[in-house]
Amino acid sequence: MRFRSFLVFFLIVSVSFAQDAPKKRSITEKDLFAFTWVGDAQVSPDGSQVVYVQVTVNSKQEGYDTALWLVPTSGAEAPHRLTSGPGDSSPRWSPDGKRLAFTRTPAPSATPGAPPPSPQIWLLSFTGGDPWPITSLPRGAGGAVWSPDGRRIVFSNSANPEDLAKAKARPGERSMEHESDVHVITRAQYRNNGGGFSDPKHPGHLWVLDVPASPEQRPAEPTQLTKGPYSEGGPIWAPDGSKIYFSSVRVPEPYYDILPTDLYSVPASGGDFTKVLTIDASGGGFSLSADGNHFAFIGALNKPVYSYRQADLWTVDASINAIAKDITATSDLNVGGGVGGDQRAPRAPGNSRPVWTPDGTGIIVIVASKGRANLERFDAATGKSTPVTSGDQDVQEWSASRDGSKLVVIVSTPTNISDIFVVDQSNPGALKRLTDVNAKLFSQLNITPPDEMWYTSFDGKKIQAWVQKPPDYDPKVKYPMILNIHGGPHAAYGWTFDHEIQWMAAKGYIVLYPNPRGSTTYGQDFGNIIQYHYPGDDYKDLMAGVDELVKKGVVDPKKLGVTGGSGGGVLTNWTITRTDRFAAAVSQRSIADWSGFWYTADFTLFQPTWFKAPPWQDPTDYTARSPITNIDRVKTPLMLIEGDADLRTPPADGGEQMFRALKYLKKPVVMVRFPGESHELSRSGQPWHRIERLEHIVNWFDIYLQGKKVPGYEVLPTEATGTGSSLDDN
Repeated sequence: MRFRSFLVFFLIVSVSFAQDAPKKRSITEKDLFAFTWVGDAQVSPDGSQVVYVQVTVNSKQEGYDTALWLVPTSGAEAPHRLTSGPGDSSPRWSPDGKRLAFTRTPAPSATPGAPPPSPQIWLLSFTGGDPWPITSLPRGAGGAVWSPDGRRIVFSNSANPEDLAKAKARPGERSMEHESDVHVITRAQYRNNGGGFSDPKHPGHLWVLDVPASPEQRPAEPTQLTKGPYSEGGPIWAPDGSKIYFSSVRVPEPYYDILPTDLYSVPASGGDFTKVLTIDASGGGFSLSADGNHFAFIGALNKPVYSYRQADLWTVDASINAIAKDITATSDLNVGGGVGGDQRAPRAPGNSRPVWTPDGTGIIVIVASKGRANLERFDAATGKSTPVTSGDQDVQEWSASRDGSKLVVIVSTPTNISDIFVVDQSNPGALKRLTDVNAKLFSQLNITPPDEMWYTSFDGKKIQAWVQKPPDYDPKVKYPMILNIHGGPHAAYGWTFDHEIQWMAAKGYIVLYPNPRGSTTYGQDFGNIIQYHYPGDDYKDLMAGVDELVKKGVVDPKKLGVTGGSGGGVLTNWTITRTDRFAAAVSQRSIADWSGFWYTADFTLFQPTWFKAPPWQDPTDYTARSPITNIDRVKTPLMLIEGDADLRTPPADGGEQMFRALKYLKKPVVMVRFPGESHELSRSGQPWHRIERLEHIVNWFDIYLQGKKVPGYEVLPTEATGTGSSLDDN
């Protein structure tokens, strides 16, 4: 009887608790303000702790703050903050684990006309005390790498002799001399998306510094190791600390040919440098074995010239002119690759180069396959691979302790932005969670995973796609659908978090996001099949995916939308010149005229990668593959999203052309311009702009797919009633 009474009481309490439990809500565009990101996780040499960069939107909601945090790998304690920020990044442990070098960028000055603050290298001791700066060079310092004995640091700086002379003559003072802002252009590739104009007068060089033992000890003057008109990067200390290896492209205009990868060494005490290796592959991410005898690196053969060259894992002896060996030549794994989402840490890029096992028999590296990214261990002699992690996830970065016993990874999934985990090497694939940085926010949100879908395209090729349904999905309802096309074109969707897709679903849309031919993670042949045929059959793959969903009866064929950014913007433009099946389209950061793009993009197409010849030699090919050529076929209402500072797909050769032509044809079109934003608008742009971009995209689809009245897109301003009309009413 007592048991029955207890059971009744338990049921009453349980029902009451269920009724009182707060109902989860759908994700919104403005939840981005509350997102927390983690990046550049570095495990301590002894494997006991992880330091990482935590990124948040700043208090003004105009940018991002970064600070260093620490968490034990045991998981016994919650993470705690190490530094105050707001511009701390790139943490690197000393070999003994007692100190931490990191980069600190001060907040911008409020003084009008003041130069932007320069990042400097700071030191934090775990024996106590506040961090202190150890560099004060003009133009800043960064990329610190400790020597094996922990006594020195090699770093990068781009000050030229004139800068150094001025700083020495007037220490601590700002030069009052006029510095011209006029650019004299002599190179075809003279600007970079997100970075603006290139600055050949300030190449990045390597410096070395004796590390002071305490704040009271005045830092020694750093020594410049490399000089001249070329930049150097990726420094690696030899195990005995006698020399430093680095890579450098020592050709003034490298775009005239596909160049080999050169590796050099320089004595750590200074002196002439020596070319160690020349490898006929485009490579990077060099890693040295513990005995100093072998390098591993990620690279792709230079010849033949492909549009997509899938990277492999290579090894080479650390001796002059040794021959490199491609140990994954027979594998279809995309070594060093990943999958695309819009929520990687916007101000904390990590460095996940290959890492040798301590005994030198294996190499661990991130690989991507079929929309997943995981760690794989390769036998250094045979190339045989063994999974280290597995599952439907995106391993974005990782690091290892000195003895290799602790591997720490940053993992994203479709329902979690990213967090830090420890790999359980005794149980391959098992992960122990160390952070849950978005726990409070995500506990309030109704976020659901996508459905994976494979379908057969027109020529029998199997295409992988994902279908994100609304969180309150009702199988009896036919939903409006948005086809979301990734960029690249050599990129891939996959098992990672994407705010844009989650929010579209939360607004009542089924979102289809496929990996058509040309996508990565499916092998060299699948990725390169679109060379000289882009856009083309990839469009047919996309339409086959839409047909599949229509056939399943889950979407309304009269309420279809299409969008995509960059290469996805190209395919969006192309799609609406080929079919009228879509009720609305949003083309983002796109290309309309390939010939114009050839002349104005921030990178050159001097090699026969996408086109066999320049525009004046083969104008027919450029015309045939340019969406603007068939602009008169467009009937679909079109929105164009453009960043004013986009140098990758300049607006003049994309959205502006589509907009002006459709206005001439009196077709429904609107262009939305984002001041100061580069091609990275959706991934790392100003937070408010990222949110407004999402709002504009869904507003457009709401008008044409759901019949909503949304003001702001009509030629004449709306009345004070707050109602608006779609462009069909004009």
